Amino acid sequence: MFESLSEKLEGALQSLSGQGRINELNVAESMREIRRALLDADVNYQVAKDFTDRIKEKALGSEVLNAVSPGQQLVKIVYDELVHFLGDKQEDISFSLQPPTVILIAGLQGSGKTTFAGKLAYYFKSKGRAPMLVAADVYRPAAVDQLKTLAESIGVPVFTLEKDGQVIQDPVRIAREAVVAAKREARDILIIDTAGRLHVDERMMKEVADIKAAVNPSEILFVVDAMTGQDAVNTAVEFNSQLNFDGVVLTKLDGDTRGGAALSIRTVVKKPIKFASTGEKLDALTPFYPDRMAQRILGMGDVVSFVEKAQEQFDEKQAEKLQSKIKSEDFDLEDFLDQLSRLKKMGSMKDLIGMIPGIGRQVKELDVEDDAFKYIEAIIYSMTREERQKPDLINGSRRKRIARGAGVEVREVNQLLKQFRDMKKMMKTMTKLMGKGRSLDLASMMGGK
Repeated sequence: MFESLSEKLEGALQSLSGQGRINELNVAESMREIRRALLDADVNYQVAKDFTDRIKEKALGSEVLNAVSPGQQLVKIVYDELVHFLGDKQEDISFSLQPPTVILIAGLQGSGKTTFAGKLAYYFKSKGRAPMLVAADVYRPAAVDQLKTLAESIGVPVFTLEKDGQVIQDPVRIAREAVVAAKREARDILIIDTAGRLHVDERMMKEVADIKAAVNPSEILFVVDAMTGQDAVNTAVEFNSQLNFDGVVLTKLDGDTRGGAALSIRTVVKKPIKFASTGEKLDALTPFYPDRMAQRILGMGDVVSFVEKAQEQFDEKQAEKLQSKIKSEDFDLEDFLDQLSRLKKMGSMKDLIGMIPGIGRQVKELDVEDDAFKYIEAIIYSMTREERQKPDLINGSRRKRIARGAGVEVREVNQLLKQFRDMKKMMKTMTKLMGKGRSLDLASMMGGK
């Protein structure tokens, strides 16, 4: 989302980095560029002004003026201020000492509340928690059915109140009875999806305030569509004045709009951004880390998030087993297919590449599709199990049959087999160089068509 902002900020910083000395004139020019970049990204005007004023004040201090590399020192100041602007540190959910922890979700209609509720339930379940969803949006057509579908797909119960097949339209009662049900069923997280409107109105605010009073939630999360403009800030201010919410959730961060308004909310309402949603899939939800987001905006990558995603798919025992197979040359196309599957589960390929330092700024120029491996998978799936385990058996006639099955040319089958042989040699060499006690991560060795 922040590609344009990243480009402009990097441009402003690079112009200063190339200068031997920093003075009031070139700092002022750079601050104008940075302020313009923030405003173009739809960051609130006052927020953008305060941001650049703080940078200017620190940049003209003696610490920078006397630094060996003033330009690099300024980059650090901008980074530190950006981290502060985004919230300083990651803030977690406040869990109740007496379960269930009740999480109330609020926001306008269309902000992605219901989908976020499903993602949050999936997130907590993956952490070993026992969540329950509550369908308290009784007005929007199909809202209850949508939540039920999401809940069923992740194996999480959803609480509803119905009579004769019709939803009882009493959100306060639904929420209150859901707390009782959660205690009865030993559910430690209760996520209440409330109704939204197209705009803030008195009835909406009273209803969600009544639910808050009825269940005394441990956490109230305000969900905002990151593709919304400055009106998102005004909406957040209104919700906060009525609910005093605990944190903000940014949805649709995978969009291509400016997104600065959503980031302004943190500063305006002085509440932390707690989660960010970056895609349609239920696993496309991550805690919000200000330092990591600042690194990505400034084109520094996000290695920590990349490693965390890899660790979710590659455990130590599997890595050791894999390394053993590589050493004994037993690594085959079935193993390769398994590693490919794990790599795909790490998320969008373009997002993953964007986390690598030095590459993020170039990602927009790369044509990286999420189905980049589909031809490789099609070719391998067109082989028999014996062929996958013993690729050397694949002769000319078998290659033609595999190509027909995969819908590709024979040369593409040949290319895959050659790449696989070359990769095996490289992996074996690397394993020897790395020595004992070090596992080999295949994620960096795999490429698509």
